[in-house]
Amino acid sequence: MSNYKSIHKVGRDEIIINKSKFIGSASPVANEEEALEFIEKIRKEFKDATHNVFAYVIGENSSIQRYSDDKEPSGTAGMPIMNVIMQENLKNVVVVVTRYFGGVLLGAGGLVRAYTKGAKIGLESGIIIDKELYYDVSFSIDYTLLGKMDNELMKNEFIVKDKVYAGQVVFNLAVKEGETDKINNLIMEITSGKAEVSIGQAFFYSIKDGKIIG
Repeated sequence: MSNYKSIHKVGRDEIIINKSKFIGSASPVANEEEALEFIEKIRKEFKDATHNVFAYVIGENSSIQRYSDDKEPSGTAGMPIMNVIMQENLKNVVVVVTRYFGGVLLGAGGLVRAYTKGAKIGLESGIIIDKELYYDVSFSIDYTLLGKMDNELMKNEFIVKDKVYAGQVVFNLAVKEGETDKINNLIMEITSGKAEVSIGQAFFYSIKDGKIIG
């Protein structure tokens, strides 16, 4: 799967609209099974709610798209949540908006606006991020090369996850897909070919404002 937008973590927020409480819950998911498990978890948590409306989008090409109005008038609940997900271009995400009816009818337009808002606050609480593929790269250098290596890594905007100061300095980097040859060549140049570079598995990291967030 190539880089995509999603959310970083499980998020939740709530809002009161004309005496009805709307609780937006969102979660990143890897597959449809996880999405269904999250929906069921929310249903159990808010089993006394009037409605638990959901939508989710999964897959590189957003190939899996499902939503439910959960007994709200057709088109007023699940689809507005789905529209928020699609407008943000998010993938591998599920949103459940829970409603506790407050006694005031909102009308079709009011319901659309309420569920749209419920979806947005849930997703924003989960932190909308870019999921980008990075490789874990590690290598060791002599202390005499530390300053030069730090400067070159900073200049080329490589992400240093951590450094371990032992007999040598051990660098652990997160390197974008497509830049592994570049970092390998840079390390070889600085160390005159003496460093052993280890390229590990690829992972999708959450990127916000150009930085990896944990």
